[in-house]
Parts: sequence; structure tokens; C-alpha cells
Amino acid sequence: MCCGNQRRSLSPNRRLSRRSGNNNALVVDTLRVRLAETEARVERVRAREAELTRRLEEMKRFVSVMEILESYLKQRFLEQQEYLTRLVSSIPPE
Repeated sequence: MCCGNQRRSLSPNRRLSRRSGNNNALVVDTLRVRLAETEARVERVRAREAELTRRLEEMKRFVSVMEILESYLKQRFLEQQEYLTRLVSSIPPE
């Protein structure tokens, strides 16, 4: 019986210690899961950022090409306009 009393007096401390240990383990596991989820989110965001950066650079190149084309077409238009003006002015009046 002596051992039984001793067992009872130590038992709550052991339960508390075990519960505390389980709590700590649960907290650590929860934090690990959250960290893994955060790292996965960061990885997805970085991949998205890289894709958007690539698309932005592609759009910048497209805009540059369109600006060059616009400049060329304006120049050609002015040349044609001048040509027509000279052509019309060279026709003698009737």
C-alpha cells in the first residue's frame, strides 16, 4: 500500500508533465505545418512574380516594336503626302 500511495502522489505530476509534453509537441507540429504552408505560399508567390516579370518584359518589347512601327508609318505617311502634294502641284491648271 505504501507504494500505491507514493504512486498516487507522483501520478498528477507525471500527467501534467506528459500533458505539457504533448502540448509542446502539438505546438511544435502545428508550427511546422504552418511553416511548411508559408514556405509553399512563398514559393508560389515567387513563381507568380517570375511569370509576371517575364510577361512584363514581353509587353515592353511589344510596345517598343509598336513604337518603331508607328514611327515608320508616320514617316511613310509624310513622304506619301509630300509626294502627292508635289504631284498635284505639277499638274497644270486647266
